Amino acid sequence: MDQDEKLAEVLAEFAHTLGTDFPTQGMLDHLVQRVVDVLPVTGAGVMLMGNQDHLHVVAASNPVVMRLETLPNELDEGPCLEAYRTGEPVAIPDLGVDQGFPRFSARAVAEDLAAVFAFPMRLDEQRLGTLDLYRDTPGRLASKDMNAGQVLADVAAAYVFNAQARTDSLASIELAHHRSLHDPLTGLPNRTLLGERLEHAMARARRSRRVAAVLFVDLDGFKQVNDRFGHLVGDKVLVAVAARLREVLRPGDTLARLSGDEFVVLCEDLHVPEEAETVARRIAQTLDTPIALDGHALEMTASVGLAFSGPGEDIPETLLRDADFAMYQAKQAGGAHHQVVDHAARLAVDRGEQLQRDLAAALAGGDLQLAYQPIVAARDGGMLGVEALLRWEHPQRGWVPPDVILPIAERTGLIIPLGQWVLGQACRDLRRWQRDYGAAISQVAVNVSPHEVMAPGFAKTVAGVLAETGTDPASICLEVTESVYFDDASRALTVLQQVKDLGITLSLDDFGTGYSSLNYLSQFPFNIVKIDRSFIAALGHHPTTQAVVTAIIDLAHVLNLSVVTEGIETQEQFDRVIDLGSDQAQGYYLSRPLLPDELDEQILDLSRSTAIQLPVSTGQSIAG
Repeated sequence: MDQDEKLAEVLAEFAHTLGTDFPTQGMLDHLVQRVVDVLPVTGAGVMLMGNQDHLHVVAASNPVVMRLETLPNELDEGPCLEAYRTGEPVAIPDLGVDQGFPRFSARAVAEDLAAVFAFPMRLDEQRLGTLDLYRDTPGRLASKDMNAGQVLADVAAAYVFNAQARTDSLASIELAHHRSLHDPLTGLPNRTLLGERLEHAMARARRSRRVAAVLFVDLDGFKQVNDRFGHLVGDKVLVAVAARLREVLRPGDTLARLSGDEFVVLCEDLHVPEEAETVARRIAQTLDTPIALDGHALEMTASVGLAFSGPGEDIPETLLRDADFAMYQAKQAGGAHHQVVDHAARLAVDRGEQLQRDLAAALAGGDLQLAYQPIVAARDGGMLGVEALLRWEHPQRGWVPPDVILPIAERTGLIIPLGQWVLGQACRDLRRWQRDYGAAISQVAVNVSPHEVMAPGFAKTVAGVLAETGTDPASICLEVTESVYFDDASRALTVLQQVKDLGITLSLDDFGTGYSSLNYLSQFPFNIVKIDRSFIAALGHHPTTQAVVTAIIDLAHVLNLSVVTEGIETQEQFDRVIDLGSDQAQGYYLSRPLLPDELDEQILDLSRSTAIQLPVSTGQSIAG
């Protein structure tokens, strides 16, 4: 095989490995050995640029070349440095007479070398190092050999550059992967990596039948640290806390930071759950010592919630959520201690959250309905109007009572659209009854939550519903409880006056159950007072109750207000409230709440009856 064929073979070897992950060192070691076979030289070496502009030896064909390749850094001269700096080949055909690099040449001659040829390793405008060829006899290299040397140097540069780019790319990928799984501040696993380890822990717990536990750690009062000292100090506190938590964990435990001042500890392979409580106590103990930062001694405590996997049945999301719930239980109990999750309380919360979602779906899907309880005139028992009552038949739980629905709606903000639907549906039903039965029902009472009253634009919303349904404002009575003026009495007064100015009747519901009714009764624009059913239930059982009810009725009449007594369940109660002067009455004794079609039948029955005369509308307001 002639020289050209050998050169082509070497280049083919480089081309084959250029796109692979063949080690750079191995390729350059192979290169310097093959160069000696291809070109008329006795040794070859490769030097690459290192840190701080120093060349360092990467490969050498024999120990003599290795010693010479180290000289440029020691002597700060040599043909390889010159070739690297200029980007052009440097040839010294006779080291014995060289004057350009006297110290280098003298050392090379001492090693029995006679000539050296340095080729810059170039890639576009970049230079990576040099390929250096040595001979033990003086003389120039032929032009084709010089060209071959430069080609090999440039090919080696391309390989080294690609290999370095590949290494940098892999390092970048690994760094990005690490960052995607770790908290940038503390270096701890983040929520994603914790989730992966939770899944693995659950699988191992199922196989081993050992207990796994999650401890949800939340620092008490950390917001005050940020507010007082700034977020820079706050970050230092988090780093210090993370370091302390690491120190008290068992080998194999996972410590993660979820967000803010929330940390999670995953403990595996526990024999009994109490071992996790030992870890929780260690966490409390390690925080007993104040954290010294920037001249401040910061005292920190933590609320810790614990949840256990049992034999491994729980899925990771449930285990972490249970520990989070237990942490809030600890926080609500004053903080600075640990709390094992109360599953009964957790289940109640889960059911409540599901009920919230179901209620929203029922409202959106038109699955709610209204029932109507008649309100009668105390003087003759004639029906004056009805109170609209919300009804919801849950597909699994059956009928859900209003005292369960309304707190959920108020807590979630659903009360606003729910209230608008109730008012709108009541108006539509009333319009139909008035069209079909004339004055049989003169008014519908609708309960209104204080959250609705205090929401922006409540009066405007009511006016819009009335306009949309074509309802006479005088046909609507809105019932509110006295809690409406507890938080902001001035605003409540303004809003209720705006509503009354629309021509709507206002009723104060559940009167007598609060603390400030008498203070506001004369100030607020109510038309009706509705005495709470608890007073009616106590009539005849507690002597003072009759005196209280009498006083309420007398006071209301002095203020020119009508009185409705609700909760009438017996003839005796009905007779008694009539004797005490109540204007209107409502309760199961008089009628249970009726669905619209049932109320239609009731109205028809009354219209056919000769014993009961339906009262005509006299303009008197009723309440619900």
